[in-house]
Amino acid sequence: MIEVHNLKKTYDVKRRQNFFHSTMEKVEAVKDISMKIEAGQIVGLLGINGAGKTTTIKMLTTLIEPTSGSYMFDGMDALMNPHQVKKQINMIAGGERMIYWRLTAYENLWYYGQLYGIENNELRRRIDKLLKLVGLEDKANLPVETFSKGMKQRLQIARGMINNPKYIFLDEPTIGLDAVVTQELHEEIKNLAKEQGKGILLTSHYLSEVEELCDYIYMVNNGELVVEGTKKELTDFVFTKKYYAFSVQGMDEAVVAKLRNHLLILDGDSSVELEGRTANISSRLELSSILAEFAVREGLVINELHKLEPSLEQAVIKLSKNIEREEKGIA
Repeated sequence: MIEVHNLKKTYDVKRRQNFFHSTMEKVEAVKDISMKIEAGQIVGLLGINGAGKTTTIKMLTTLIEPTSGSYMFDGMDALMNPHQVKKQINMIAGGERMIYWRLTAYENLWYYGQLYGIENNELRRRIDKLLKLVGLEDKANLPVETFSKGMKQRLQIARGMINNPKYIFLDEPTIGLDAVVTQELHEEIKNLAKEQGKGILLTSHYLSEVEELCDYIYMVNNGELVVEGTKKELTDFVFTKKYYAFSVQGMDEAVVAKLRNHLLILDGDSSVELEGRTANISSRLELSSILAEFAVREGLVINELHKLEPSLEQAVIKLSKNIEREEKGIA
């Protein structure tokens, strides 16, 4: 398990005051972040704005040292053993970085395998296995410059697995890909975690992707952890109310008015708005049984009754607006 506590990173930045003078200022890129990644788990890292997400990943991959805090890697002090950590992690980035276009798929994997010092016979076996895993075994000897975006990204996954890492960092892995290829890669990522037991940290601007793939999510803003939890825990944290769509035969303003009065007695903060023939309801209470009982008592036939689950995207947008209001001092 990767486990970090109170991770901080401060930079000394030169600020020019005028043509002749400048001063040194301390900038806190990461202020206090604690998180963990377990084997077989996909963890999402979301940044709202100026989040410190990139700096956090650089510290976790031992590219930079934190100013303070602790970083344990499978029980080992990662800050004292960065080379051991590097052998057991890898990174898969979106776009077309980290692979060489003029080399073949096989040559790319051979090159990276050599960098990790993998013995030649073992490396040959590993390359054959990985190319088959990502569906590129029949393209092994073709130059990468002839590949489609989806094929290049599948090769990225193979490259990221060449050292058989315990933990993989995925940085925008599906950026620029069409829906079909994206879904194929989602299945590959799930397989890495659930079938092969890899611990994965995913960063993505596609919130639907995070929602589909991640078991647990951390949200950071201005270098600080804002909230963490499962998708449901995050949406419950942001949306304190529950939302329902409710429709009965003969739904009109009179029925809505009677329903609104009934719910306000139970919860003075509830609201009922009629849209077409459907009442959109919000309340702090669980209303499923209450709405069903209301329909029975009023002799109404229910056409629709279901609880609306907010998406992760809706939660992030609402949280971002709340943070922006707080930073501006707006109540």
